[in-house]
Amino acid sequence: MIPLPLARIAEITSGALSGKADPRAVVRGPVVIDSRDVRPGSLFVAFKGARVDGHDYAAQAVRAGAVAVLASRPVEAPAVIVPDQAAALAGLATAQAAALPDATVIGVTGSAGKTTTKDLLARLTARIGPTIAPVGSYNNEIGHPLTVLKADLDTRFMVLELSARNIGHIAALTRIAPPRIGVVLNVGTAHLGVFGGKEAIAQAKGELVESLPRDGVAVLNADDPLVRAMAARTAARVTLYGRGEDAAIRAEGVTVDERGRASFTLHTPSGAAPVKLKLYGTPAVENSLAAAAAAYELGLPVATIAEELSEATPRSRWRMEVTDRADGVTVVNDAYNANPDSMRAAFEALGALGKGRRRFAVIAALRELGEDGAALNEELGRLAGGSGLSGLVVAGPDAEPVLEGAAAAAGAPSAVSPDISGMSPGDGEALPIVHVPDAQAAAAQVGAWLRPGDVVLVKGPRAMGLERTAELLLGGAPQ
Repeated sequence: MIPLPLARIAEITSGALSGKADPRAVVRGPVVIDSRDVRPGSLFVAFKGARVDGHDYAAQAVRAGAVAVLASRPVEAPAVIVPDQAAALAGLATAQAAALPDATVIGVTGSAGKTTTKDLLARLTARIGPTIAPVGSYNNEIGHPLTVLKADLDTRFMVLELSARNIGHIAALTRIAPPRIGVVLNVGTAHLGVFGGKEAIAQAKGELVESLPRDGVAVLNADDPLVRAMAARTAARVTLYGRGEDAAIRAEGVTVDERGRASFTLHTPSGAAPVKLKLYGTPAVENSLAAAAAAYELGLPVATIAEELSEATPRSRWRMEVTDRADGVTVVNDAYNANPDSMRAAFEALGALGKGRRRFAVIAALRELGEDGAALNEELGRLAGGSGLSGLVVAGPDAEPVLEGAAAAAGAPSAVSPDISGMSPGDGEALPIVHVPDAQAAAAQVGAWLRPGDVVLVKGPRAMGLERTAELLLGGAPQ
């Protein structure tokens, strides 16, 4: 961050110095919310969570090198006391972004693919100048300002991921660091129950393009009608990307290899170049096109864009991580989160990656789907049951619609078992479908089924923590 004395931080956040805080002491960053991440010169933000109160770690943070604590009550350490830490954090980030008028802010939003696109775009902008981007999915009212506060006087690009759990959330994030380029990927069914419908989701996602200045650029997915319609909601110039002929940045001749990795020709208004992705799954094509369109607007040559896209590997954990165990089993860890759209994409990738191999999946019931939850989870079960699996494990609560859909799609006879005593793959014509309580039990069940050459997909909503299943499976054989 740009170094600031505590007196200035107190002024920006409308806070009061406490605990013998020296107003001349300078915070040089990083700004952190976990005391374990404190470094000399840090500012520790003491949030009170459901299980842990950061205020209890204030003295520990200062001993570790924090200059002060941003707190809501006095603590046994130098502090800036504010009524609302989240609002103070946003105010501090807003001031820092305003102090960097020459830095180009790029916002990325969408129902799926935000993190992958952000990671690709950050790789591309780094070819031009110093870039900051969030770690993983730091994309909400806490993670977003924390990312902005990583910028310093050398920063030329901020590639920021913006999420919304309701109308107005993205608009609020854009006020912290106003974007000049806005990328909208898609409008899907993530958080459908919160928003109530795809049109409301589109309204929320479109707040990004509404925030753009007249000399900005809206990068829109031409293949998604709800995204394409956002062109009418912005004063900025519009660039379309997609697979159709009318997209300025498009992919032609898409092919997928035996590992589920796509290749295509990247076309731009000034030329074309071949791209051979190392990322898995066909959604990586759309994510790559979105990143390419934004990079093209920044002046990167198409050959450079294609080169960087072809070299890119996953930067953020648990998103289509494909690992081959020493015994020949392939584990696909896509456990960061899930919604109906990303589940379909994951099973499509599993089909390509597992062609000619026994395929297994560990999934969980999807959440935040509102009144459509039961129907969409039954549809998920049908997707899994009809995808040619040799065995299916459904973990966690509210699994009944998934189990019913899977059994119906697999056709009789199918076995649904409540524990690991269920049928094994190869027992007649049945698809073994097992319901287990948690991630650890899921690993035990599917691990008992696996043999060399098999492939297993692990994917579910974030709350289920199925990355633990993948980690246990990978720990079960030498790497």
